Amino acid sequence: MTLLEQWHAIAYDEHKDRGELQALWKDYFLKEKGVYEQLLKDPDTEVKGTVKELAEKYSLTILEMTGFLDGINESLKEKNPIETMEEDTVVSLAFDKELLYKNMVDAKADWLYEMPEWEAIFDEATRKRLYREQKASGTIRVGKKIGRNDPCPCGSGKKYKQCCMRKDQTA
Repeated sequence: MTLLEQWHAIAYDEHKDRGELQALWKDYFLKEKGVYEQLLKDPDTEVKGTVKELAEKYSLTILEMTGFLDGINESLKEKNPIETMEEDTVVSLAFDKELLYKNMVDAKADWLYEMPEWEAIFDEATRKRLYREQKASGTIRVGKKIGRNDPCPCGSGKKYKQCCMRKDQTA
């Protein structure tokens, strides 16, 4: 069983008591925040090492580090091989700052994207812009429906019902 599979078996165990799972996640989120506090203090320095070395550096278990790598992987400049990694796999934590911020917003992890460390990286206007961009990216906008008596969008000058409406209905 891979490290990622082991992490998922523990963190997403449907047979585990709900209270135990909540306690596990509460503890994990505190540790995760601590790692991000350290990473955001020097966001342009690439942190690299084996999974085991990074776990020791940030006072995490191997599986907690695996969970952290799983969570940050989409925000990295170069993704790590999280599906196949082992304790001695060298991984990088070099992240794209804007992408990381947006992914924290997308995950609704306000305890992460509201961390004071972000203030040294992005000014308030930039943080608000990134927040709005991320929220808008999940919004589906439906265009205005063409009325049957509206001019046809093909530009023929005819009413929609006398031109393309039938073609659109059969398509």
